[in-house]
Amino acid sequence: MAKSKNNAKKLSYISVPSQIINSISSSSLQSLLDSPKKSSRNTNKFFIFISTNSIFRGPRLWFFTLFLFGLLGMLKFGLTLHTPFSPYPCATTLPQNLISTPNSKSNLGVVRENGQTDEVLKKGPLVSRVELGVQGLDMVEGDGDVEKSEFWKQPDGLGYKPCLSFSRDYRRASEGVLRDRRKYLMVVVSGGLNQQRNQIVDAVVIARILGAALVVPILQVNVIWGDESEFGDIFDFEHFKRVLANDVRVVSALPSTHLMRRPVEGSPPLHVTPSWIRSRYLRRFNREGVLLLRGLDSRLSKDLPSDLQKLRCKVAFNALRFAQPVQELGDRIAERMKSKGPSLALHLRMEMDVWVRTGCLPGLSPEFDEIVNNERIQRPELLTARSNMTYHERKMAGLCPLNAVEVTRLLKALGAPKNARIYWAGGQPLGGKEALLPLIQEFPHFYSKEDLALPGELQPFANKASMMAAIDYIVSEKSDVFMPSHGGNMGHAIQGARAYAGHKKYITPNKRHMLPFFHNSSLSEEEFNRIIKELHQDSLGQPELRTTKAGRDVTKYPIPECMCNDSHAQSLFTD
Repeated sequence: MAKSKNNAKKLSYISVPSQIINSISSSSLQSLLDSPKKSSRNTNKFFIFISTNSIFRGPRLWFFTLFLFGLLGMLKFGLTLHTPFSPYPCATTLPQNLISTPNSKSNLGVVRENGQTDEVLKKGPLVSRVELGVQGLDMVEGDGDVEKSEFWKQPDGLGYKPCLSFSRDYRRASEGVLRDRRKYLMVVVSGGLNQQRNQIVDAVVIARILGAALVVPILQVNVIWGDESEFGDIFDFEHFKRVLANDVRVVSALPSTHLMRRPVEGSPPLHVTPSWIRSRYLRRFNREGVLLLRGLDSRLSKDLPSDLQKLRCKVAFNALRFAQPVQELGDRIAERMKSKGPSLALHLRMEMDVWVRTGCLPGLSPEFDEIVNNERIQRPELLTARSNMTYHERKMAGLCPLNAVEVTRLLKALGAPKNARIYWAGGQPLGGKEALLPLIQEFPHFYSKEDLALPGELQPFANKASMMAAIDYIVSEKSDVFMPSHGGNMGHAIQGARAYAGHKKYITPNKRHMLPFFHNSSLSEEEFNRIIKELHQDSLGQPELRTTKAGRDVTKYPIPECMCNDSHAQSLFTD
């Protein structure tokens, strides 16, 4: 008995993750299972038996066997025709333990009928990527109701198209500006991505005003996010340099002849004119050769000569292209978002620092309101809103970001279909996923870049807030409809980019006028929707002249300096 036990065959098992099994070929898998050292005698005898068996000596039996194998293969293929492709766009395999089943629980908190809320997970993607794939993009395939909704109708652009034709004087002056090798402007730009973009735009214009070369801008490390990215990490430097080759000479560093020179330093006050810039800096700049400027946010006047306004547009809309890795990932995520039809991008401002800076409250619970108030007391320097106004006064004046409940009601009133595909751009909201539950419950096809990216795609941009914001910018700019929950640099940049691209739909929430109706419980839903639509009929991204109001930014309102149309459309616009 002992001998027979020793001679018994022993079975060995190899533990391999399902992701690996799905990604390797059957031949590679077989090589893991077959031992290369020894071949079984029984196996050899089996193959000898097969090769010498008389059934394969007759041609009829041979063809009959082949026919049986072929028939079995066809039957197997026919039974699996319903899943020949992965239901997840651009994905090859998905971990089995991530697949949502009817009995699996969502990572989102669920509000029960008794008012209790399940535990809300604070980490990981906002919504499981695979759950979104099952609930969202794949479930609405072939649904034509989304495309037919009036919500996706684009505004009349009145024939406006980009036109950046510079004057003869500007082109003539360019020769001298580009030949100059004496003056080099250095700038340090601060803030988030879109605040940096604004400062880079003005830096180019200031370099042109002073007839100087521009050294690639230095991005100051952000004190909030700790992002140490450089210009070339976020933007395509060679493209930037090439597009501006006829306007300003852009260099990657100071030449050796200027390295030891002591720069003239400055920080202009708000809204300075070109003549102020020249009178303040040009004489010393000519003498020293290097000028270092800091804090350029809103320092240059919004009302400049036409050629300099065109230069602003050229920088913002043509020269500042994102670096290739950022642009390619943003394009892929945008394509996944749009693969099943039209999409809406929301820029939600619900982060802790936003509530603190605006002097507003998130409206989630007394506990969260207390957190915001305590932070504001401990760091009063963060408050940028009017300190002489109460929270309610700020709210009703339209100075506070919309919360998830308000965004949901606004979208429903404007006709957004329940199965609309929505991309969420922005930082982590105060309160985590629970803060977004009203939106997700009303619009279940709700995605973020974390939900749409494949495993590992976002890893190169981890802890790089500006690059993450750039991905949000790309997807938002390419969406069919865009709406911010609050003003700010991101919303302004997207508004200008969408106008320059042909006035793609951009919803500007009319907060000051609409909020009183949000608190009027006597209105029926039909009457409420009618009022909200009327309030927003002229706030959907239609062409607007920059010159109708003083101080408007041309990169937000590119008409008339940077866009033009034929006389017929112009007459319609001015009537």
